Amino acid sequence: MTAPGQRPSAPEAPSWARRPMNLTGAITTELVGRIVRGEHAPGTSLPPEPALCESFSVSRTVIREAMKVLQEKGLVQVRQGAGTMVTPPSMWNMLDELVLGAVVAEDETLGVLDDLVVTRRLLESDMAQVAARTADAETVAALRDLVDRMEQVLHDPVAYREYDHAFHDTIMRASGNRIARGVVRALESQVFHTARYTGRTDRDLCAASNRGHRLICERIAAGDAAGAAEAMFTHITEAWLVRRSDAGEPGRLDR
Repeated sequence: MTAPGQRPSAPEAPSWARRPMNLTGAITTELVGRIVRGEHAPGTSLPPEPALCESFSVSRTVIREAMKVLQEKGLVQVRQGAGTMVTPPSMWNMLDELVLGAVVAEDETLGVLDDLVVTRRLLESDMAQVAARTADAETVAALRDLVDRMEQVLHDPVAYREYDHAFHDTIMRASGNRIARGVVRALESQVFHTARYTGRTDRDLCAASNRGHRLICERIAAGDAAGAAEAMFTHITEAWLVRRSDAGEPGRLDR
């Protein structure tokens, strides 16, 4: 309640309006979140354009631009006479960083992260297989150096994670598969710093992880394509199962 003589304070701006981005981007982000959370369910229409303009206090131009972006992400379809309809999740572009980030944030069962790990495992195992056939002496030396550096920073999870990322990226680049590397990087960009994906980062877990890295490196250095693929598959699987268990959701990646 405002005291006598005191000017009433302005109401707090909604979260979408406080984000440091342009209006179209802010409104798009807010609507993506609402759709993913189920506030606008699949098969239902978004509020009509005038209602959205009033709700967000913006012009029709801004709302129309936001609708175009939502369409590009696969979250809505414009149907003649039916308005802007929310599409089922099967139509959403899960490689879009905004969509994936919102879905991961709302994923209570870790099922989306399971799918992400399965996809990453499939692609990285194949890239490790190719790298074992194509990696030159310089690439092998770089991988060995990264494994040694990780061994020296087992007590420092931030530094370890950076070297870990560089290790996997070196293998992906050595494979020459730019599409697969791009997919993995796009997927991981949304979860790389989230606690449910990274899990615990104590010394013992980092040490166990690096044993997996060393085995992958040895198989690549030996030109053992099948062995490198198997080592990568096992490394990604075991690391995620530990992190999943830490999150209170034990499970198996048997797909």
